[in-house]
Amino acid sequence: METDFFETKTQKNELKTTNKTEMADIKEIKDEVVKSDFFSERDKKKELKGKIILGATLSSVILIIAVLFLIIGIIVVQGWDKFSWEFISSFPTDGMTKGGIFPAIIGTFILVIVMSIAAVPFGTITAIYLTEYAKENSVFAAAVRFSVRTLAVVPSIIFGLFGLGFFIQFVGRGMDSTFNAGELHWAQPNILWASLTMALLTLPVVIVSVEEALKTVPRELREASLALGATKWQTIKNVVLPGSVSGILTGTILAVSRGAGEVAPILFTGAAYYLATLPKSVSDQFMNLGYHIYIMSTQSSDVEKTMPIQFATTLVLLMLTISLNIVAVVIRSRIRRKRV
Repeated sequence: METDFFETKTQKNELKTTNKTEMADIKEIKDEVVKSDFFSERDKKKELKGKIILGATLSSVILIIAVLFLIIGIIVVQGWDKFSWEFISSFPTDGMTKGGIFPAIIGTFILVIVMSIAAVPFGTITAIYLTEYAKENSVFAAAVRFSVRTLAVVPSIIFGLFGLGFFIQFVGRGMDSTFNAGELHWAQPNILWASLTMALLTLPVVIVSVEEALKTVPRELREASLALGATKWQTIKNVVLPGSVSGILTGTILAVSRGAGEVAPILFTGAAYYLATLPKSVSDQFMNLGYHIYIMSTQSSDVEKTMPIQFATTLVLLMLTISLNIVAVVIRSRIRRKRV
């Protein structure tokens, strides 16, 4: 009897232990299920957030592209009927309500070329100094960078007033007094002063883009060149500049794109309402596509009648800007292929 009692007690203890083990296993399984549900819910929330962010960014891209194509589409549709070879190659007539825009095309082209010749070399030299020669804690370099950032946010009309006061009234008048015995020649609006004013406007764009391009050239290449006995200038000329040509051309593209469509800086420095002849030198006034559109939309005798000309002129301005950009992109691509 006593033996049966102990066996029964042992069986009960074993049963309790088994039950406890099973309960622990069940609890562990429940905890794992709860954790799995928790993490699954968290993953679902993360996935939902990711989809929302992807949708928002994709919507923004689509919106930007749609707006771009909408603008271009309106310009093309409204200006295509007026767009023709005669419109491109003839002079304005009948108070600029008829005829073409040939003088404005030539004037804009000359303005962009002279502006680029003035802005790109000077901006590149400034960027080379800031990147290669200036010390990191240089007060002068900090002042130059501050000046560049300040120029970038100055309203374009201020540049026009500066060009009028500095280039025309100060530099031009001084040149006339020195070389022309006071006869009026340079102290008046012309292509040169308008181009230099526009160069000042686009200078921050060129400096910043070229400086960033120079920084992409690995420091090890500079050190290797110097270690081989090359001077600082030889390193810049043979290593740094060839490695950053694409960035310099990018700065040129951005400068051309901005300068071709700006109107405010040339209002007082060289643009003319109407000219019967093409400019023969940089001391002559010129017609400009952007200024031409502005005049016809605000000061024309019959604005509604000139609407087709306005849209067609805008179309030509877009085509000219895009063409100049394509040329720069092609040159940049060829340079990259030669490097490879």
